[in-house]
Amino acid sequence: MNVLLLGSGGREHAFAWKIAKSKKLKSLYIAPGNPGTASVGKNVNIGINDFEEIKKFCIAKEINMLVVGPEEPLVNGIYDFFAADDQLKNIAVIGASKAGAMLEGSKDFAKKFMQKYNIPTARHKTFTVENINSGFEFLETLNAPYVLKADGLAAGKGVVICENINEAKTVLAEMLNGKFGTASRKVVIEEFLKGIEVSMFVITDGISYKLLPEAKDYKRAGDGDKGANTGGMGAVSPVYFADSAFRQKVCSRIIEPTIAGLQAEKIDYQGFIFLGLMNDCGEPYVIEYNVRMGDPETEAVLPRLNADLLDLLEGAATKTLSSKKCATYAQAAVTVICASGGYPDSYEKGMEISGIETVDESIVFHAGTTVCNNRLQTSGGRVLAVTSLDDTVENALKKSYAGIAKIEFRDMYFRKDIGQDILNGKK
Repeated sequence: MNVLLLGSGGREHAFAWKIAKSKKLKSLYIAPGNPGTASVGKNVNIGINDFEEIKKFCIAKEINMLVVGPEEPLVNGIYDFFAADDQLKNIAVIGASKAGAMLEGSKDFAKKFMQKYNIPTARHKTFTVENINSGFEFLETLNAPYVLKADGLAAGKGVVICENINEAKTVLAEMLNGKFGTASRKVVIEEFLKGIEVSMFVITDGISYKLLPEAKDYKRAGDGDKGANTGGMGAVSPVYFADSAFRQKVCSRIIEPTIAGLQAEKIDYQGFIFLGLMNDCGEPYVIEYNVRMGDPETEAVLPRLNADLLDLLEGAATKTLSSKKCATYAQAAVTVICASGGYPDSYEKGMEISGIETVDESIVFHAGTTVCNNRLQTSGGRVLAVTSLDDTVENALKKSYAGIAKIEFRDMYFRKDIGQDILNGKK
């Protein structure tokens, strides 16, 4: 099978790494990819939203499957673009249709969907600049802290948690007046859910589904969950409280009603559903949907997947997923992000990276790297994702930090407490 994978981050390197292991693979191309993906496939200099160039490439290389890593091409309708084109319609696209991608593309849509299909989530309301005073009034009915979410895509930065009512009102006004551009023309205000977050992942063919390993990610930049929100500073899998009883609740109360809702709405969906969940005393609530795998969770989840990923993707595309094998390795996985100093705010690029080749007990996934004058350099805020497997989270953690100790680039930063809450929770 000839496969084209869209994306260039750590998630896509993990996808490429796993797909490359499949016996069903003939050729793997990644657009645009990164220096890490180049080690397991062939990078192609095409942008993820350049649908016409993607079309030309798919025809020229006789691509059988397009795997969409990031959310943006899905929200922009790449699934529909392929389905409507006589030259492309027989190519399997792993990803939601434009209508299905609204689960991530619009927080307001997702909340209304959850409400309609009785999927547990926080109390909420949506506001625009025209009814901002009603938004102020709704905030008065909630207890601190206050959660404000931009309706549209905001590069992972559209959620603001405010500690007091005056701050919340100020932020609401800022958001509705363009703080996040068009993404915050609508703002969803919701009740703050208390508990422990967990990310759960599903692959579906629109009828059946397979539950993938769960993970917990770490969004704050600083140790102790302090500092600014980021795209994610690390991830751990498994998560001790996501036991069989919790997973069963998630399946029966959230996943199955979600898939049934998609069918009822006649929405095409063949790909991944990422469930950002809150565990409140053993009860799961949906914080958000994403229509792709998470990053950096993917770098911890896929190494634990005991299955041929390409076989699962083929099952999703052909609606034969229920017949496919999907299991999880017992080993724990820990991913720690090496970031550029200053991330998620301003940071330098072009720092030379050394030492990756000496890391022997971890997998180093490239997230924000490039090659310039034959030298590996930083090109993003999140630069590398160092993943380790071992029999326990504690031992996997030790391996990841030992691997990081061998890597160098100027102003390299990483959190030193990834997984500590998981370890403490077990004690």
